[in-house]
Amino acid sequence: MAVTIHIGLYTYAFVKYSGVNRLAEEEKSSDYELIKEGDESILKIDYEINLNIPSIEDDSTCMARTIERLIETGPVGKIVFLQKRDYEYDYSQTQLLVEIAQLYKSLVKEGYLHYFQTLLSDSYSARVMGASLAKFQEVFYRTFKSDPAGAYIEIRRLSRQEKIRLKGVSDQRLISEYNKFIKLLDYIGDALEKTQMIQALSPFLAGFTPGDRRIYNNIFTPTTKPDFMYTRLMSTYPSNGEEIESYNIGESEVTIFKFSDSVKNLYHIFPPEFKLSEEKYEILDIARNILAEYKPSKEEFINPERMRDVFYKVGLDLVEELSTSKNYGFTQDEIKEIVDILVRYTVGFGLIEVLLADEKIQDISVNSPMGQTPIFIVHQDFGDCYTNIYPTKTESESWATKLRLMSGRPLDEANPILDTEVSLSVASTRVSVITSPLNPTGLAYSFRRHRDEPWTLPLFIKAGMIDPLAAGLISFLVDGTRTILVCGTRSSGKTSFLGSLLVEIMRRYRIITIEDTLELPSKQLIKEGYNLQQMKVAGALAKEGSAEVTATDGIRATLRLGDSALFVGEVRSQEAIALYEAMRVGAAANVVAGTIHAESPYGVFDRVVNDIGVPRTSFKATDLIIVANPIRSASGTRRVRRITQITEVRKHWENDPMLEGGFVDLMKYDVESDRLLPSQDLINGDSEILKAVAGNIRGLAGNWDAVWDNITLRAKIKQTLVEYSDNLKDLALLEAHFVILANDMFHNIVEEVQNEVGGLDSGRIFFEWEEWLKREVKKRDIKTNK
Repeated sequence: MAVTIHIGLYTYAFVKYSGVNRLAEEEKSSDYELIKEGDESILKIDYEINLNIPSIEDDSTCMARTIERLIETGPVGKIVFLQKRDYEYDYSQTQLLVEIAQLYKSLVKEGYLHYFQTLLSDSYSARVMGASLAKFQEVFYRTFKSDPAGAYIEIRRLSRQEKIRLKGVSDQRLISEYNKFIKLLDYIGDALEKTQMIQALSPFLAGFTPGDRRIYNNIFTPTTKPDFMYTRLMSTYPSNGEEIESYNIGESEVTIFKFSDSVKNLYHIFPPEFKLSEEKYEILDIARNILAEYKPSKEEFINPERMRDVFYKVGLDLVEELSTSKNYGFTQDEIKEIVDILVRYTVGFGLIEVLLADEKIQDISVNSPMGQTPIFIVHQDFGDCYTNIYPTKTESESWATKLRLMSGRPLDEANPILDTEVSLSVASTRVSVITSPLNPTGLAYSFRRHRDEPWTLPLFIKAGMIDPLAAGLISFLVDGTRTILVCGTRSSGKTSFLGSLLVEIMRRYRIITIEDTLELPSKQLIKEGYNLQQMKVAGALAKEGSAEVTATDGIRATLRLGDSALFVGEVRSQEAIALYEAMRVGAAANVVAGTIHAESPYGVFDRVVNDIGVPRTSFKATDLIIVANPIRSASGTRRVRRITQITEVRKHWENDPMLEGGFVDLMKYDVESDRLLPSQDLINGDSEILKAVAGNIRGLAGNWDAVWDNITLRAKIKQTLVEYSDNLKDLALLEAHFVILANDMFHNIVEEVQNEVGGLDSGRIFFEWEEWLKREVKKRDIKTNK
């Protein structure tokens, strides 16, 4: 039956097979096919005409027919049933069935049933042993393939029965036949017992009744995916998992499981695309095949937001016409739901976008070879987890193509590394991709999710990364236009912390950011009214001849762009030399800050001076080193991010700042109290950097008590924001928009009080500022109630 649909200027023809609409294709002579994907053989079984859902574990007929196909095809690496959804059994599960099929084939074809055939052909034996032989025939030719565990139990049971009967037999001829039969039963029983399937099921065989399919749920669980998707998902909950958290992300259901026999947690997500009706799946499948004919140009990929908007509008018209032609009567909300999914799986990144929609996810890792391992994530509350999502090679290659076009950077054997950023409607993310020959098994991905809004110092106080005094100290030093390096290991939070320093700069000053991969919250701060200019430069691994400007040239260019604070996303290589030039000559009157991979202040010195080649005298331009590192629990299963040191760099040393007292800790992390504690040098005012800052501020010069009072005032203000947020259960008070307003008001009040009383009266300043905060909170409360 042919179906023709007209959409715009185009006509699409479909052919109906067994009640399912699909793009016209040749009919297959068999219900299965064996295909090759790389080195892996995959058995694909067409289950469209079956009314039942394909399930090896629940359906004896499905298991039997699958083993019959494995007898025909020989060993395969994976089994996939094709229906409205694809049901896939992975390598380890498939091998359980392959072994049973090979055993059955060898027993039938290699003479092991000779004894049985002899007994059947002997009229005397057949007459005396008829019931037992009939039972064996039923078990071997039917139960063996449909219920191997049941066959094993029945054969062992039959062997015991025959051995009991043998004791009462006196006829020597019959004794010989019984022995032959028992020998056959024991041989098959032993062979079955050695198989991986029976070994895996052995803990569950006590009390098992042949035919009870529940036993197979212990070893068989397919991953599923709708026809329109490439990525697979393990939809069932783990039987041995303990639920420790559950929440919703839009229409997606998230459940976190822990296991008594494993240190790994499972992040189980059930997205809306797995909960659709069969009619919606059908429309999605047709619409995806239609849209797949359109190949976006490179120019369109450069502006992904516009491209998604175009696809959304086209998809909306397409789905509406398809649903009308089918008389499905979808509501507008249902149509929009279908179109959202359609766009996600055409020009988007599929289930990666579903994961990125979860604000609690910080990192996503997709390892190669694709399809054999799940996606892994780092969760803000539960740390490292594995997911129930299995991306395929096809999906992986699709992501790579999109990232090449969106970034304008190569990814091939000559350029096996790609770092870029992707801005999606659900989140922005930094993406790192590697491929062969660097990765011998193909493509692998790392997605670093950026927070939707910039981090702020009050947010870090609430998260426990710093304490109020540290926030006050850092605020004072940022206002004092110091040079700051934030160091730490990967995933220590150093880039996020650098972004929070941007929020501390008054909006009246100009800022220039330089990054090879855009991670700093520049766009959000521009929307908040910041005078901020982004610069994007070539990555450290970029090859000569690239059209992108090097980081070194970018930093030097900032010196010709006027008076500006300078923030460098990450100091990796030779650009450090140019950065220290900027610190020493061009930007000394402004904040200069950046991040660098190192675990300690001396690690920064070693990296900058010994590895990169910055002169020792130039390194002295560094005023402050802030160390961010993860702190692990005693068990090693939990990890939290903390600022562990705030260290000033003094200027009197000549060769080695460690040996000559060039590093002085102002604050240091205490693991027992889980806090940053002030050093005696800070408490006593023995800080050259703080004295230098105070020397340029009226009312603070030469007065350590006034400096300390100012730092603790800033700390009190940050802490008060956190307290108000906690009491009012309003996290928005800690977000960048409100913190920027609070900082602006602090600076205005300081100026007003200083002009009025001729000094910095911290009590008066805090009183005025808190009165402003109370008014703002009241306004917000009135708006909320309205």
